[in-house]
Amino acid sequence: MNSKYFNGLGANILLLGVVSFLNDVSSEMILPILPMFIKSLGGAGLAVGLAGGLRDSIPSILNVLCGYLSDRIGKRKMFVSTGYLTSAVLKLLLAFSKTWQQAVIFIGLERIGKALRTAARDAIIAESVTTRRGKSFGIHRAFDSAGAIFGSIVVLILFWVLGLSFKRVILIAGVVAFASLVPLYFVKEARNHSKEFAQKINLQELTRPLRLFIVVAGIFALANFSYMFFILKAQEAFSDKLSVAMPILLYILFNIFYAGFAIPFGGLSDKIGKGKVIILGYLLFSLSSFGFAYFRSLPAFVILFILYGIAYAAIEGNQRAFVSDLASGQLKATALGAFHTTIGLMAFPASMIAGFLWQHFGSNITFIYGGTVGVLSIVLFLVFGNYLGTTKAN
Repeated sequence: MNSKYFNGLGANILLLGVVSFLNDVSSEMILPILPMFIKSLGGAGLAVGLAGGLRDSIPSILNVLCGYLSDRIGKRKMFVSTGYLTSAVLKLLLAFSKTWQQAVIFIGLERIGKALRTAARDAIIAESVTTRRGKSFGIHRAFDSAGAIFGSIVVLILFWVLGLSFKRVILIAGVVAFASLVPLYFVKEARNHSKEFAQKINLQELTRPLRLFIVVAGIFALANFSYMFFILKAQEAFSDKLSVAMPILLYILFNIFYAGFAIPFGGLSDKIGKGKVIILGYLLFSLSSFGFAYFRSLPAFVILFILYGIAYAAIEGNQRAFVSDLASGQLKATALGAFHTTIGLMAFPASMIAGFLWQHFGSNITFIYGGTVGVLSIVLFLVFGNYLGTTKAN
């Protein structure tokens, strides 16, 4: 990363970036082997599905509540620290699972940590800067993605090269998760939170533009089904050892471009407007989805995974930054929690619809569906453009 990207940004942005990097190294060491680990403990497809469902639903349900509590109490770091600590402890416990039932419980409880930390952490990022939020969130997402790249490489080395067992890989991942708590100690939260706050969660207090954007982002989330379908699509095109190696390498390629473009897109959104960059991201996602439906050669997959990564870079951090801009100062964590909750709740039916289409109509229809809903999201964003401020450099 070029040092010019960090000019004018506070220490909090970099510290939280390092925290996310280490935590994502830990998570990405676990995720690729998680389904195989559950099966090794005697769990079948239903157990794997249950684990995936809990991972999606638990943070979705709790995100807005945790964000609201952070706003009401006037504390951020407490929620962030507790969230990362919870995840680290549960990752270690996961390594000692003796049955698939225990593993599923630990997987579900670990996501409570994500719910605790996400909205409050994003609020710290938003409150640490005033005019460069797009760039700040872009930097954070870049650290996050860099951790994903490194973690994916590490798990390949530990499992495929060194031959370590699933449990040992997960144990090492748990230790890395604890290491992510060290830079968090030095993060400073703002002390100017208002002591006056509503007695209950009232999403009607969110601004109209913010509510409209959450609706649009929620519809796009229905198109944005799990990356696992992209991996499975690539796997169809290869055989033998390449059917495992190539999808993982393409996934790493996706993360490289995601990380590489997150900061530039964040800076660009500060100049031309976050709405414009988000629309571009939706468009690139739709194009990549249609591409996965109609192309299956290795050169095509290389281009499509790159496009997929660039689309994510334009969307992920900038959506959060846009929510922060549209929210009133006192309700940033609540707004971010509502946003994350909406996206998370849509993620489960998105993948269920994708799986249904895949099983009954073929994989091509799954990606045509994703591209079509992505285009619909663009149309809605343009329709609501005057309210969302897509012409402003927020």
